[in-house]
Amino acid sequence: MTQDRNSALYAAHRKALIDYAASLTGSRVQAEDLVQDAFLRIDPMARDAPAPGFLNPLAYLYRVIRNLAWDQSRRRSVEQRWQRDPVPWMAPADRQTPEQDSIHQQQVQAVAAVLAALPDNARIAVEMQRFGGYTLQEVAARLGVSVPTAHRLVHGALLQIAAALDHSGPPR
Repeated sequence: MTQDRNSALYAAHRKALIDYAASLTGSRVQAEDLVQDAFLRIDPMARDAPAPGFLNPLAYLYRVIRNLAWDQSRRRSVEQRWQRDPVPWMAPADRQTPEQDSIHQQQVQAVAAVLAALPDNARIAVEMQRFGGYTLQEVAARLGVSVPTAHRLVHGALLQIAAALDHSGPPR
């Protein structure tokens, strides 16, 4: 199918496509944007070998419009949910008392001291995995060790941090 045939198909069925998209979106303005987006998505495909959907290009165009409308609807519902129910880490933190600030500072110092005292491989492993978000496979590759060894390094470091936090916490 050539680009001219695509344009002719779009021009001939534009009103019906917009009506269909409007029934999915509930808005004629969104429907027009959706139809144009769908056409722009399939038009570059016509320059290469025809895609399987081009056996019936009009049906393919309707399917692309339906999928784009669903994607738009899902995106809108996620955005509304985030506005209605903000994620806890985005909510403002409660004001802490001076005692809580002091305890937090002691805990941060305890973690920093443990990290400074760890062997380089263990410190790098725990920093990559916990602070950098790297997988154990990536940690192992960076350190030149096996994955089980990387796991042992991270686990051992976390145990030392937990023990230090146990001793630096509030009195029980």
